[in-house]
Order: sequence, then C-alpha cells, then structure tokens
Amino acid sequence: MTNSQTSNKEKYNLEERTAKFGEEIIKFCNSLPKNDITRPVINQLVKCGTSVGANYCEADDAESKADFRHKIGICKKEAREVKHFLRMSAVAVPEKKDEARRLWLEVKELNLIFNAINNKLK
Repeated sequence: MTNSQTSNKEKYNLEERTAKFGEEIIKFCNSLPKNDITRPVINQLVKCGTSVGANYCEADDAESKADFRHKIGICKKEAREVKHFLRMSAVAVPEKKDEARRLWLEVKELNLIFNAINNKLK
C-alpha cells in the first residue's frame, strides 16, 4: 500500500482520525505558555478535544440506533466546543494562531462528518 493510500484510508477511519486529533490537541496544549489566561482554556481544550474520539468510540459500540445517534450528537457538541476554545487560544496566544487554525479546520471537518452521520439517521 502506498503512503497516499495509507493516509487516505486513515482519513476515512474515524476512530483513528479522532484519536490522532486528540493527540494533536494535547501536543498543541503542551506547547502553549501556562498563565492565568491560558490555563482554563488549555484545560477545556484538552477535555473537549480528547472527548471527540472517546465519544466516537462509544458511538461505535452503541447498544442501539438511538444510543448511536445520541453519542454522535455528543461528538458534534464536543467538536463545536473545540472550535470555540481553539479560537480563544488564538486570541490568548497570537503566535499560535496558525497552528490553532490548522486544528480548527480539522475539527470543522469532523463536525461536518458527524452532522452528516446524524442527518442520515433521521
């Protein structure tokens, strides 16, 4: 399998993609300076950024269609929260704006995917 096939396959493996996203959020948060402004933002960002993948894993193991839909709904909410806190981090640490924007674009895509899944379940 070529590298492009591997990365393309990973792009469509939501469990792996959301796990990698959580890892990237942790790395990003570790790179931010710690002060009275950033600590709460970092705390929230780590919680919601890693929660997207955890909730997707729960959705994948759902006990019913209703349970699956509920867990996907949580994934959507957590992804939206990540977008918010990435925006706040870019304001708190302007020199990290480009990195925050890259992560924001990824979580926006994840949110759109969860929206599409949710809409197909209606």
